[in-house]
Amino acid sequence: MTELASKVLTDPKVSKAPVDIDIDSIVVDICFHPARDAIAAGTIDGEVKIYSYSVDSTNHELMTLDHHKKSCRALCFSEDGTLLFSASKDKSLQVVDMNTGSVTSKMMNAHKSPIYSLLVIDNYLIATGDDDGYFKLWDYRRETAIMEAKNSEEFISDLTTNSEKKFVLATSGEGTLTAFNIRAKRMELQSELFESEFLSMAVVKNENKLAVGTGEGAINIFNWGEWGNISDRFPGHPMSIDTIVAISDDVVCTGSMDGVIRAVHILPNRFLGIVGNHDEFPIENMSLSRDGKFLASCSHDQKIKFWNISCLDDVEEDPNVKPKHKNKKKKLASTRQADFFAGLAD
Repeated sequence: MTELASKVLTDPKVSKAPVDIDIDSIVVDICFHPARDAIAAGTIDGEVKIYSYSVDSTNHELMTLDHHKKSCRALCFSEDGTLLFSASKDKSLQVVDMNTGSVTSKMMNAHKSPIYSLLVIDNYLIATGDDDGYFKLWDYRRETAIMEAKNSEEFISDLTTNSEKKFVLATSGEGTLTAFNIRAKRMELQSELFESEFLSMAVVKNENKLAVGTGEGAINIFNWGEWGNISDRFPGHPMSIDTIVAISDDVVCTGSMDGVIRAVHILPNRFLGIVGNHDEFPIENMSLSRDGKFLASCSHDQKIKFWNISCLDDVEEDPNVKPKHKNKKKKLASTRQADFFAGLAD
C-alpha cells in the first residue's frame, strides 16, 4: 500500500463517511444515484426507499415506494438517474420516474419464477435473471422481452457487462459463467461446470479480467472474452463471496457471508485489509458512490452502512514482494463518520 493510502486510512478527518441509515426491514439491495447524493434501498417487505446522504448533515428519507407485493430483490438507476428499475420476488419488473415517484412501466409477470438479478445496460436495454436460470433481455419501452434464454439450471446470481456493451455475462448458482451476445441475441459461450456456486462478479484490469466470487470463498479470474475456463484463482475468504464491487482497475471490495467487507488487490492477488463489517450478519449487497469515495453495504441488521474507501484508488502492489498475511485481518482504520465522532468523545 502506498504511503499516501496509509496516511488517508489513518486520518479520521479525511476518512469521514455518512452515518448509518436504520430501516425497519431487512435491506436486500442498494444502489447509489448516479448524479445526486442519494441511495435507493430495496427491502424484504417489497418497499423501495430513497434516502439522501451527507457527511455534514443528517441523512433524510426522500421517498417510499410500495409497488412490489413481495421482496424487492434488485434495483438500479438509469444512467442519468431519472428512472429507477426494480425487480421482485413477485416476478415483476417495474420502472419508476424519479421526478414524480410514479410507476411508468410494469411487466407484472416478467418471469415465470421470482427475479433474482437485474442489470441496466444502456438508455433502453436491461437484463434480468431468475431463480430457475432464465435470462431475459428487455427494451423497457416494450412489455415483452426481446431475448430469452435458459442455459443454467440454478438461479442467475449476478449480471454484468463492460463499456463496449456487446456481451452480458451471467453467473449461476450451478457454478457456470455464461456470455450472451446481446447484439446478435444469442448465447455466445458458457464456462465449464465448477464445483462451487458462482455468486458475484466485477470487471477489472482495464476490462481485461473478470473476478467471480464463489460459494467456497475463492475468487475465480477469467480473461475477458475467454469464458470457458479460469486463468487464475485466489482462495482465502472463510465463507462465500456474495457480492463484489470494483473500486479501481486493481482493487475490489468483497462482501462475505461472515459479515466482513474486505479490500482485495487483483493480480497480484493480495488481501489489503478489512474495510468494515455488519457484525456476523451476511453482507447482502454493496454499491459504489458516483464519486468513488463511499462504499455502501446492507445486511440483515436492517442498516445501510457507509465506508470511506477513497484511498484504495492509490494502492499499488509489487508482484515481486511477498504478501503480508497479517493484512488479511488488518482493519483499514477509521472509515466511518461514526468512528470519527466516537474518537472525539473519547
